[in-house]
Amino acid sequence: MNNPLFSLQGQVAIVTGAASGIGNAIARKLSAAGAKVALVDRDSTVDEKAREVGHGARGYQFDLANISTLNELAASVVRDFGQLDILVNNAGIGILEPVDGVQQQSWDVTLQINLTAPFFLAQTCGLHMKARGYGRIINIASQASIIALEDHAAYCTSKAGMVAFTRVIAAEWGPFGITANAISPTVVETELGKRYWHGDRAAHMKAKIPSRRFASTDEIAAAVLYLSSPAAGIVNGENLIVDGGYTIM
Repeated sequence: MNNPLFSLQGQVAIVTGAASGIGNAIARKLSAAGAKVALVDRDSTVDEKAREVGHGARGYQFDLANISTLNELAASVVRDFGQLDILVNNAGIGILEPVDGVQQQSWDVTLQINLTAPFFLAQTCGLHMKARGYGRIINIASQASIIALEDHAAYCTSKAGMVAFTRVIAAEWGPFGITANAISPTVVETELGKRYWHGDRAAHMKAKIPSRRFASTDEIAAAVLYLSSPAAGIVNGENLIVDGGYTIM
């Protein structure tokens, strides 16, 4: 990385949901900027994906739904790399149901993965960051954090909550050299996204976006790099909306 404002040389990053999709693109982008990356995923291929990223990256197979293991995850990364500078809470799920069809089980698991696990992982990683007087926490939320989407009651709730706790962390931990920010993308062209957003549904959604397209994984990864870097050192408590203008309409 030629520009020191965007260099992560000597830093260590955790990226959750990093075996595929947005998370994998983020891991590659941070690694290319000089960071040592801990790829976290429940998928057994995470070790292989870490080897593909290279540059000292390591894979950690964890199920984030098991909150009791999050302290162990953070401690393992610090033990293996010697420090922890960046946390990217990317892992998430979307179970789509109309309001009158939402099941408690799907509601509970959505909030567990999209809201509870990211909060407590940020909490435990933040303690390591506070001890060093430096840290970057980036939470991948969604345009659904600020607008309503049909069949997304649990998802919208979880992502709005993520933005809210991001701001509280920013307020409380800013004095310790830690910034916390969220990124709220529109639909991203991942395999998971294409399962729901295809055909007429995708065309209808794109027609509502002034840019007339969905986001790429690399575009979201670039936003994460910015918020992780020295260039964004004064950016704290923000929700960066990367949606092609959807939410301005």
